Amino acid sequence: MPESEPVPESNDRPYSPGIGAIFEVVARLRAPDGCPWDREQTHESLRPYLLEETYELLEAIDSGDDTKMKEELGDLLLQVAMHAEIAAQDGRFDAAQVSETVAAKMVARHPHVFGSTSVANAEEVLRNWEHQKVHEARIAGNDESVVDRVPVTLPALAWALGLQKRAARVGFDFTSEKEAAESVAEEARELATAEDAQQVFQEMGDLLFAIVSLARRLKVNPEDALRVAGQRFRERFAKAEASLREEGKTFRDLDPQELVRRWEESR
Repeated sequence: MPESEPVPESNDRPYSPGIGAIFEVVARLRAPDGCPWDREQTHESLRPYLLEETYELLEAIDSGDDTKMKEELGDLLLQVAMHAEIAAQDGRFDAAQVSETVAAKMVARHPHVFGSTSVANAEEVLRNWEHQKVHEARIAGNDESVVDRVPVTLPALAWALGLQKRAARVGFDFTSEKEAAESVAEEARELATAEDAQQVFQEMGDLLFAIVSLARRLKVNPEDALRVAGQRFRERFAKAEASLREEGKTFRDLDPQELVRRWEESR
């Protein structure tokens, strides 16, 4: 979105204090005499910004920077406000209904907090949550599978994890971490014996899916683990590359043994 103008002094701010501030600002931007750019936006045109702001928030969370995280949460809230205002102007629903709808859903799905149901742990909360959603779908006459509710637009790793989590909550899962690890080993063996490109492609997918399942059983987020591994690789590679550059060399100048030695030294 276009760069924002400096925030005015508190006594000149054209919005109320608190959570409603951004919703008031967006309503003004989308008004007939508001901002031409903001007035032109649609749910579809804002899709890239919603995705971009989500990833920027994830990066801020990883950094542990509270200032950056507060800013990125605000940017994400701006996207919510824009979508709600667009819908309100179309006479479909407004921000208040968005808030009330999700509040009602959270109350219904937390009977152990707002009702008399008892739960033993977080895992039971998730199972009850999934059963409640299945019950709601049946009442609404919706016979979709529990895995159909995982958005296919998610990145593949997150989508695979979502599919597995949904299936596990209704009883489809490995019985232990050992069983999940054995599945990874089995898929690796099948990949090693694949005989053509199509089979290699399929077995590679199965292996990646199995690795995600093992990570889930070990309570490790595979996206986070892969991102951290990538960061470690980037740092080590850059260190080794810089060392070689000082000597006027590149990785292509090293034999396999020397390459391994340099890599180990970059830890």
